[in-house]
Amino acid sequence: MGPLLDGYRKFREETWPQQRARFEELAAQGQKPHTMVIACSDSRVDPQMIFSAGPGELFVVRNVANLVPPYMPDAAFHGTSAAVEFAVRVLGVGRIVVMGHALCGGIRALIEGTPDAAADFVAGWIGIAQGARAAALRCDDPVAAQEAAEQEAIRISLANLMTFPWVAEAVASGALRLRGAHFGVATGRLMVLDGATGGFTPA
Repeated sequence: MGPLLDGYRKFREETWPQQRARFEELAAQGQKPHTMVIACSDSRVDPQMIFSAGPGELFVVRNVANLVPPYMPDAAFHGTSAAVEFAVRVLGVGRIVVMGHALCGGIRALIEGTPDAAADFVAGWIGIAQGARAAALRCDDPVAAQEAAEQEAIRISLANLMTFPWVAEAVASGALRLRGAHFGVATGRLMVLDGATGGFTPA
């Protein structure tokens, strides 16, 4: 707990005095985030830092390889789907951003095979993006293959979002927009999916 408590003390000494009024407002009025971000659990990719967002602005769900499963309302546990439902139907966010990133370990496992130590859950989970593996196999260069698969996984998650009926309805009515983005860990640059061309361009 040492490093965490050191960070907390810094928060209390520096950040809390600056943000206190905002937190009190959020406590009294509830959260009204404008955007949901579906990002990877990778410790190098922090949506709030990347988008310079303050408290209450982003509703964030993070999972291995920033994946969204298809709509499957059953008795199983669906953490990401539950977050999408809450964001769209309860909070009324205006946009959902699926943000992938370079050097994604989940996507690497999809391409190269899941490590034995991650076979219980990771192997099945990344199967959501199985179609992205084909994009990687079309590339001769390993770096290009990794990036191609990362970007295709974003497209797959966006397509899966549209299988949620209330997401599709909100998109059709103009109340909700879906966007894809890809963050370069080494470069700090964000690429945004162009809906017209299907390619990624600099933000």
